[in-house]
Amino acid sequence: MSKNDVIIEAAQLTHVYPNGAKALNGIDLRIHKGEFLGIIGQNGAGKTTLVKHFNGLLKPTGGSVIVKGVDTRNTQVSRLARSVGYVFQNPDHQIFAGSVREEIAFGPKNIGMDRAAVNESVEEAIDLLDLREVVDIHPFRLSRGQRQRLAIAGVLAMRPEVIMLDEPTGGQDREQVLRLRKVLQRLNDEGHTIILITHDMELLAESCRRAIVVRGGQVILDGTPAEVFKETEELRKTFLTPPQISRLSMALGFPAPAMSVEEAAAELLNRAGNRRSRAVV
Repeated sequence: MSKNDVIIEAAQLTHVYPNGAKALNGIDLRIHKGEFLGIIGQNGAGKTTLVKHFNGLLKPTGGSVIVKGVDTRNTQVSRLARSVGYVFQNPDHQIFAGSVREEIAFGPKNIGMDRAAVNESVEEAIDLLDLREVVDIHPFRLSRGQRQRLAIAGVLAMRPEVIMLDEPTGGQDREQVLRLRKVLQRLNDEGHTIILITHDMELLAESCRRAIVVRGGQVILDGTPAEVFKETEELRKTFLTPPQISRLSMALGFPAPAMSVEEAAAELLNRAGNRRSRAVV
């Protein structure tokens, strides 16, 4: 990818909280248009602090963050929200309207979409996140998983170029996690840049094409999920464990860790076919 494809760039990004805690320590990072990026690391590593700089919720203490050519230090959050949407880890931190439909419609209205575009975006988000049966219910009557999907729907309805989600699978059952994966993949296929903070290593492996590991406010690993999973010693230091299928494939001597059961099965079949071919020869 070329420099012209960069949509977010952090240069020597540092952040020190008012209590003196240094959360980020000189991060250099480029995120390109259309990427599907996963950010992993133990609690307190600086993951959420990092992404909150991408939409201006936090401003750099040192260094800079440039979003679509604009320095976030000189830009209002409301302007950045048109390009970068952020779903909080706790949905209750961003839900406030009187009904599910009103909650989803708030963002599109706030950024100036016309009525027809608002209605279209709201209806699409309702269906994508499986909220049709609860559209007229007060958000705080929903389950934790439904509120999480509502928070995601409210951001998706604004149609930002970049969609950031902080632990979006919280409170979701397996079926809803699979549904969310499909939604995010569809959005990425349509050109949206997806940034995912997650402890769900299976979700990372099966969805993300790039992964970065944050430890102590620094990026210590950056590559494909397979490349990152190979760094077993570094991952151990961050208390992260690759998915079981990835660990099994590495134990079996695969050239690269498998990202899914299907990928592992394909490699085993390929190996079996090669052995048969050699036996015939």
